[in-house]
Amino acid sequence: MFNTWENIRQTAPLIHHITNYVTVNDVANITLACGASPVMADDVEETAEITQLAAGLCLNIGTLNGRTIPAMLSAARKAKELSHPVVLDPVGAGATKLRTQTALDILQTGSVTCVRGNISEIKTLIHGTGNTKGVDAAAVDSVTEENLTNSCEFAKQAAQQLNNIVAITGAIDLVADTKNCYIIRNGHPEMSRITGTGCQCSALVAACIAASPAKPLKAAAAAVMAMGLAGELAHKHLLPHEGNASYRSRIIDTICHLTAEELNKGAKYEIH
Repeated sequence: MFNTWENIRQTAPLIHHITNYVTVNDVANITLACGASPVMADDVEETAEITQLAAGLCLNIGTLNGRTIPAMLSAARKAKELSHPVVLDPVGAGATKLRTQTALDILQTGSVTCVRGNISEIKTLIHGTGNTKGVDAAAVDSVTEENLTNSCEFAKQAAQQLNNIVAITGAIDLVADTKNCYIIRNGHPEMSRITGTGCQCSALVAACIAASPAKPLKAAAAAVMAMGLAGELAHKHLLPHEGNASYRSRIIDTICHLTAEELNKGAKYEIH
């Protein structure tokens, strides 16, 4: 299960990110911290070439514009041609027509291996509309212990409809294909006060799947567990005067030093 974490350090996959400018630096740093290598290229004139050089592609629609949309589609089509894994982070899908349609257009390329988003974003991709609050999930959609069974079934159905792995992150994380759903309880509530933990999680998913392409479900689950566990461990090391900026840095540091043994020991999950 956790060999995928070792595989990243052994193979050091190059991950092409077309991501949002709010979190691009953190995405690059956490990719380096886990043992992979990031490249950020979002001009349509070179995105296909860069994708060809990389082992995986991560597309994040957090700050869309008329220049990056065709670049994302070009990279996605090239990744499909090369059978490279693609992770889609549909940030804010459901908030605007542009975000929703762009996410759907990327999915329609048939290139996406895993969609990593919050529950409202995933529901939007399935139903066409959702309860997204800005770029955050709406409280009414939250995965809870009370609706966990139904949420797991939804995740499996979403995986079937989207024809890829679905990673739904929140207070309780779900990572599913059509048959199995990992229920993951790692993480810390304070992670929600840091901009970009979701973007960083998507970067880890891309790195893990690129390092272990034959087992994408397990790789995606390991990435989500690692991000949550890093949030737990980093919070324990915060000093009394430190706030969310220090917490952000400590999460990246924790990923840098996290071993497969620590992940195996600290992961909190079950399979439904």
